[in-house]
Amino acid sequence: MSRLVHVGQVIVDLVMYVPHLPERGGDVLASGGGTEVGGGFNVLTAAARQGLPSAYGGMHGTGPFGDLARKRLAQERIDVLQPPLPTMDTGVTVALVDAEGERTFATTFGAEGQLRPDDLRRIRLFPDDIVYVSGYGLALPVNGPAVSSWLSTVDPGVIVVLDPGPLAAEIPETVLKPVLDRADWISCNEREAKLLTGMDDLVEAVESLRRRNAIVRIGAGGCVVATADGVATVPGFPVRPVDTNGAGDAHAGAFIAGLAAGRSPLAAARRANAAAAISVTRRGPATGPTIDEVEKLLRD
Repeated sequence: MSRLVHVGQVIVDLVMYVPHLPERGGDVLASGGGTEVGGGFNVLTAAARQGLPSAYGGMHGTGPFGDLARKRLAQERIDVLQPPLPTMDTGVTVALVDAEGERTFATTFGAEGQLRPDDLRRIRLFPDDIVYVSGYGLALPVNGPAVSSWLSTVDPGVIVVLDPGPLAAEIPETVLKPVLDRADWISCNEREAKLLTGMDDLVEAVESLRRRNAIVRIGAGGCVVATADGVATVPGFPVRPVDTNGAGDAHAGAFIAGLAAGRSPLAAARRANAAAAISVTRRGPATGPTIDEVEKLLRD
C-alpha cells in the first residue's frame, strides 16, 4: 500500500481572527483564536482523511508544543518516524486571519528546523511511498542541504512531490536544483509558480513546469494540471470562504491521495479542488475533509 512520508515541518499555529491587519505599530482586537497544530500536519491529515496512510519524517521538540504536535499526530493515526529532539521545543506560527478569510503568517522555527542527514537516514522508504518536500524546509540552513542531498539516495521508483511554498525565491539554488531535478510533481499556487520559474505570466510559468508535472492552484478558479500530455484547467467549486488557512495543504494532500489510489491526474485534481473548497468553509488550518465529504460534494 502507498504511504505519504512528509519530511517538512509540523509546527504549532497560534491563530487569531481579526477584522483587518493592524497598521505598523498598531493593534487590533481579535474576535477569537486558538492553538492548533499546522504546517506539514495539514497535508498529512488531508491525505490520511482521504484514506492514504501517512507518516511524519521531520523533527519535533521536547516541551508543550512538541507534546501537542505528537498528540494531534497520534489522534489522526499518523506515524512519527523520528525521536523528539531533547534540546528544544517545536516552533510556532502566528496566523492572522482577516474578515475575508485571508491569512498572514509570522513563524519562528524550533526543533522541526533541525532535520539533519543522520535523521533522514532513519527513514525507511518502500517502493510505493510518496515523499513530500516543503519549500519551507528547503529554505532553512539545516534542513535544506540535508533534504536536498538525501533525495539523491531515494529510489527512483518513489514519487517525490515538491511544494515550493511562499519562500520559493529564498531557497538557495544549490539546494533547490537537485530537488527540482528529482521531483516527479510540483504542487504550488499561482504566486509560487511565478516565483519558482521567475516568470510574471502564469501561462508561461505553467508551460515551464510541464516537463516536471505540476498542479498549480488558482484559488476559486480551481487548478491547472500541466504534464507532458498537455495543460488543462480543472474548475473549482463555488463556496463562501470563512478561513483559507490550510486550503492549499488540503488540496495537496487530497491530490496526492488521489494519485496514490491510482486516479488520473485530472481526476485527482478534481477531488483536490473539492477538498480545498470544503476546507475553506471551516475555521482552522487542518480542515481537510473525509472521503465521504468529498464524495458528497462531487455527487451534489
